[in-house]
Order: sequence, then C-alpha cells, then structure tokens
Amino acid sequence: MIFAQEIIPTFLEKWKNSKDYLIEVGQAMPEDKYDFKPTEREMTFGKQLLHIKANMDWLSSTYFTNSPKKEKEVDQKLSKAEIIAELEKSFDAVYEIINKTDPKKLNENVDFFAGPKTRYQILNLLQDHVTHHRGQILVYLNLNGVKPPKYTGW
Repeated sequence: MIFAQEIIPTFLEKWKNSKDYLIEVGQAMPEDKYDFKPTEREMTFGKQLLHIKANMDWLSSTYFTNSPKKEKEVDQKLSKAEIIAELEKSFDAVYEIINKTDPKKLNENVDFFAGPKTRYQILNLLQDHVTHHRGQILVYLNLNGVKPPKYTGW
C-alpha cells in the first residue's frame, strides 16, 4: 500500500526514468526526420516533443506553483539538439516543482478544463501525457527504420 508521503518520491523516480527514456527516443531519430509525420493530421516528430514540453510546463506551473503558465507556441524551427535541451529543462523543472510540493496538497481539488480534479490526478496526467505521445513517436521511429531504445520502465 502506498502512503501519501510516498507518492511524490515514487513519482519522481518514475519521472527521472521517463525523462531519460524520452531523451533516448529523441536522440534515436535522425535530425532530418524530425519533420516526419505518418499522416497529414499528425504532428511531426519534433512537434510531438515540443508539445510534450509545453504540456509539462503548463500542468506543473498551473497546478503546482503560484505562477501559472499558458501553453504557448514554441519556435518550431529549433534544431534536434535545441529541442532535446528544451525537453531536458522542462523535465528538470517539473522534477523541482513536484519535489517541493507538500504531499498534503495532492488531495486538494483544482479547477481543470475537464472538471474539478485533485492535484494527485494532475500528477498522474503529467506522466500519462508523456507516455501517450512517446508511444506515438515510437511508431514514428519504426516507420523510419529506426530501432527504438530499449524501454527502461521503473
């Protein structure tokens, strides 16, 4: 059974592994394939990574700090190295924000566009959103003949 005081350290352990794995995935795709998208309605590989970054910034600042950020459009002309560096910064910022969060606040409700949610639910959404889009771009790698990095899990 997980106790409230264990939720944040458990999340942070998984968050670090999620960061490392997504960075490996980003590194695996050749830079000339960062504009690849499997269908017209999909985001490109690079835009998927920037979308993950923007969502992490928005969720963590809006629901875990006193300085909410709106999801803003990021320069789409960034190089592979710049995108990966931005992603690393966002993962690290989320880590610091969540690490400073009082576990008692996880039970508090917040206003969310899908209705009231607890901060604990937002914490789960942070990881779930990364996983969702990472799953999509793993397919992008395979469609380009790039073997995805071995999954690291916990």
